[in-house]
Amino acid sequence: MNIILFGPPGVGKGTQGVKLSSAFGIVHLAMGDLLRAAVAAQTELGLKAKAFMDAGKLVTDALVIGLIEERIVSADAKNGFLLDGFPRNVAQAVALNEMLTKHNLELDHVVFMDASKEALLERLTGRLTCSACGFGFHRHYSPPKIEGQCDKCGGSLIQRADDTEEVISQRLEVYAEQTAPLLDFYGNEEMFCKVKAEAGMDEVYTSLLAAVKG
Repeated sequence: MNIILFGPPGVGKGTQGVKLSSAFGIVHLAMGDLLRAAVAAQTELGLKAKAFMDAGKLVTDALVIGLIEERIVSADAKNGFLLDGFPRNVAQAVALNEMLTKHNLELDHVVFMDASKEALLERLTGRLTCSACGFGFHRHYSPPKIEGQCDKCGGSLIQRADDTEEVISQRLEVYAEQTAPLLDFYGNEEMFCKVKAEAGMDEVYTSLLAAVKG
């Protein structure tokens, strides 16, 4: 089974993607993880990606597709894959389709996880991180036992500079601009569906399972 799972920042793609891929025995491919693994392994594509990243530039679409292609033809992807947060725009979607055709593969499900801006802001602005060990908390969903103090090591909890409402609002606006054409690209396909992702984690997972089993 081959799945695309996409949606705005804070919608829960990573958490749900890991659970879904485990449930179906397919590989979970998140771009950040792919890049880090390729750089760490010092593969040819990894070294090229590192050069872009070290220069503060975005990794090119062609390089990203190359990294995905390496993984989907590997032995551990024989049962399928779940693409987490990719493609991000129509150009990447077109390139992905061409690559899948090249390897006689096709997508079974394209799932958009949808949530309101208000819900996303509540999730993202509530995140807290331990300045000492990096463990994460949330003001509303998983607060520390003692306010401002990490349960794990006792370190001070901080809010990341990019988790402020102003910065997150800008990120959501950019994402909406990029994603609207992508929703049009997949929207009329039989494999496409939307899942509301504002409920609790277990309820959203149940909805996702129903979407990909149906």
